[in-house]
Amino acid sequence: MAHTAAQARGPFGFILHGSLVTQIVIGLIAGIFLGHFAPDAAQSISLLGQLFVSALKSVAPVLVFVLVMSSIANQKVQSSSRMAPILLLYVLGTFLAALIAVIASFAFPVTLKLDLANSTLNPPGDIVEVLLGLLASIVVNPVHALLNANYMGILAWAIALGMALKHGTQGTRDFLTDMAGAVSSLVRIVIRFAPLGIFGLVAVTIAESGFEALRQYALLLLVLVGCMLLVALVVNPLIVFFKLRRNPYPLVFTCLRESGITAFFTRSSAANIPVNMALCERLGLNKDTYSVSIPLGATINMAGAAVTITVLTLAAVHTLDITPDLPTALLLSLVATVAACGASGVAGGSLLLIPLACSMFGISNDVAMQVVGVGFVIGVVQDSVETALNSSTDVLFTAAATLEPGQA
Repeated sequence: MAHTAAQARGPFGFILHGSLVTQIVIGLIAGIFLGHFAPDAAQSISLLGQLFVSALKSVAPVLVFVLVMSSIANQKVQSSSRMAPILLLYVLGTFLAALIAVIASFAFPVTLKLDLANSTLNPPGDIVEVLLGLLASIVVNPVHALLNANYMGILAWAIALGMALKHGTQGTRDFLTDMAGAVSSLVRIVIRFAPLGIFGLVAVTIAESGFEALRQYALLLLVLVGCMLLVALVVNPLIVFFKLRRNPYPLVFTCLRESGITAFFTRSSAANIPVNMALCERLGLNKDTYSVSIPLGATINMAGAAVTITVLTLAAVHTLDITPDLPTALLLSLVATVAACGASGVAGGSLLLIPLACSMFGISNDVAMQVVGVGFVIGVVQDSVETALNSSTDVLFTAAATLEPGQA
């Protein structure tokens, strides 16, 4: 019966309900072929890529504003004494992941093929200029911030309003939750058009730059995945070792095998919550603790997102020949940590927060959104590995905070 229904839907059913990963792969391959064998035709369909990037530019500021405001307004204070150490591990792990990404990006700098013809660039000279620029961006009219994609201003107003609305009525907080859901639905609609956008972006890039652009994509993906593997296999085990004072790898490999592999294919931390809950139960953890920490981790424990935001932002920085100093790089790690905690739960949600980090370096929204488009091109692998790291770490840190030192 299901097979008959699928046949009835036909090609339109595949477009609307089929696997997004499969569609993106098809768009990527088709773009490569068209750009290589028919470069003139590739130029004519570049509009598809431009429309996709423009749609992302339109929805991203509203997404950041509504999601952060709703998340803070609906945040509940947990009474469990176990939550504080788990939250500390979540934040520490995310910050260290961003720091690893900064180090890797300076050790293996990657540049991208971007259209810089109409871009405006005002890079800061040092950390003082960065901080002054951040302050100037924060104290702006919120409507002006949304209209001009001033992400620092958007973030500041979202946090301030979210904290104020924590004391609002339940109806107001429910409305914010519904708004966050509605905006996330719009983002999902935009992302459904990613295969067409990637088809246009890749075709015109191959037509103009040849296969050198694919080499850049491969290097970027190598840095991203390398950072995530380093976090999963070195940084996280070290954190668990200092917490439990025993060999962390049996627990690490259990979480990667039973949670990470499933998350790799679902590409959704939220969808992997039942898997993580069952794993916590098998590990003998406190149900009152993990029933709170696992859903919370699916929202704020985003080491993979921090890596993605940092590496792609610094790729844009290297492309524009900006040379940030060490304090600015450390500040980027902090900004990426905060941004990652507010990443949308939809596939590719972390990519939409890249403009926030790019704004630190005076990079225009037009250029930042081109970087987001590059992120969607490599997202078939990047988003899967990112989700696997995020979701498996939820269980890992919950166990590390719940188990006693030396406990098996």
